[in-house]
Amino acid sequence: MFNDARWGAALALALVCATPLVLSTPAHAETTPLRYRSRGAAVTDLQKALRERGFLWSKPTGVYDSRTRFAVWAFQKSRGMRPQTLVGPATLRALSRPSKRPPLPKSLRTGAVIDLRRQLLTVYRDHRKVMTVHVSTGAHSRYCHSGRCAIAITPVGDFRITKRTPGWTTGPLGSMYNSLYFVGGVAIHGSSQVPRRPASHGCVRVPLRAADRLFELLDVGDPVHVRRST
Repeated sequence: MFNDARWGAALALALVCATPLVLSTPAHAETTPLRYRSRGAAVTDLQKALRERGFLWSKPTGVYDSRTRFAVWAFQKSRGMRPQTLVGPATLRALSRPSKRPPLPKSLRTGAVIDLRRQLLTVYRDHRKVMTVHVSTGAHSRYCHSGRCAIAITPVGDFRITKRTPGWTTGPLGSMYNSLYFVGGVAIHGSSQVPRRPASHGCVRVPLRAADRLFELLDVGDPVHVRRST
């Protein structure tokens, strides 16, 4: 269940996310793109900015690793940019500017919002954004299993988390980690395969590290709003 310590941590992070960000980057970062496995002060600055914005949850290491890559993709998509691992001046400039997206309606105070068009999941607590995650949802392709066929679609609508299953589980369609079920067998869950396109059978795949954090933040009964766009 969501205890006081976790609640306090979530609110603390939410307050940080709500604080206007001024990104300080070394002068050479504007002309030298950051690549996967890059190292140095410019990567540390990037990680700090992503963490303060709610896209990264680990401490800055100065190494452009897989967690940083997923955070970069999520941030770029949140600003309408094409997700790419290379971090150039356009991404750095966007990080230094506040988001211009309109505020959420006051009726949406807590829970998860899944944007199918942007392929993003955002968690809110007390009407504040706590984290934003890169996801891969239903591929909208036909698949068959055990003599039955269906279209891989993530259902749109307003749901609530009905069941939590910690750790790894393996079902007929594959393995899932820290699953949060919100309608039938459809769940938000960690996966080792979270590409930059809709690729699931209908579930909402998230990176493994993000699944750990989501499992701390979301509990049974919390709302899950799936939208074609937000």
